Amino acid sequence: MKARIAVALVVLALTSGCGSPEAPQAVTVTPVNAMPGGAEEIDTAPAAGNADCDREASLRPGPQPAPGAMPPGSTMANILARGRLIVGVDQSTNLFGSRNPATGQLEGFDVDLARELARSIFGDPNRVDLRVVTAAQRETALQEDQVDLVVRTYSITCDRKKKVAFSTPYYVAKQRILATKNSGIRTAADLSGKRVCAVKGTTSLAALFGLDPRPTIYGVGQWTDCLVMVQQGQVDAISTDDVVLSGLLAQDRRNLELVGASIGDEPYGVGVKLENQDLVRFVNGALDQMREDGTWERLYQANLQQVAPSPGPPTARYQD
Repeated sequence: MKARIAVALVVLALTSGCGSPEAPQAVTVTPVNAMPGGAEEIDTAPAAGNADCDREASLRPGPQPAPGAMPPGSTMANILARGRLIVGVDQSTNLFGSRNPATGQLEGFDVDLARELARSIFGDPNRVDLRVVTAAQRETALQEDQVDLVVRTYSITCDRKKKVAFSTPYYVAKQRILATKNSGIRTAADLSGKRVCAVKGTTSLAALFGLDPRPTIYGVGQWTDCLVMVQQGQVDAISTDDVVLSGLLAQDRRNLELVGASIGDEPYGVGVKLENQDLVRFVNGALDQMREDGTWERLYQANLQQVAPSPGPPTARYQD
């Protein structure tokens, strides 16, 4: 009983000392959308590249072996003996290499091309091991024999040709701009003072640093990160190859639009380990067959016809 009286006295003393309680203060909470992991402003231009090569010229194919009958001792024979072709692809570039959310399967132009290259070796397009690599991992994956080929919107440049070999181009894209509607961005000149997103390790960054005055540039790990940032208002635009931008546009046509003329050509090639010249010639032979027998056109219609009418496959050019 005494304990209860003591507690009551303490409570009375406290309430008497405090007086009337203040009215609750209104608190404004502003939601903050975090940038995708790894996103950062890039203020240092990529090392200046050189143009001391014919970047689209590759090794001339010899007689193309029949599927299942690769020349003894060749890189292709080793792949045949293994039982599968290992190809590095993307999983976040709609239309070229992305994961279908309903099936979990990888699909797109690059993925289908990888399957056709497996068909050229095995006679079976399913004898392929598709391994996801980021843009920054492409060269290392080839140099360290993690993959046999990279088919991942891999732009051919003279600098890259010093580290890896390339096939002839199988597609030539144009770098353009994807902007929010009513942003006032219509051309590359309108990017001055704006925030623009591109993926680290891609040639798209060099083109943006070449603009004068240049925009504020953010680098991310994959193109879907750029899409998230533009939707969250963290950047005003995305700039890269038109077919990649078309894949992003297809996911948000209500708020985004493709604008401006091309600010550069981007020829895509199949990446091969520099030492595997026999495999480069084989891939070029397979690409020649795809151009001639309608396979390239079939892949375009299956994956890219929504972007624009087919331009037809690029013409092969050889250095030997």
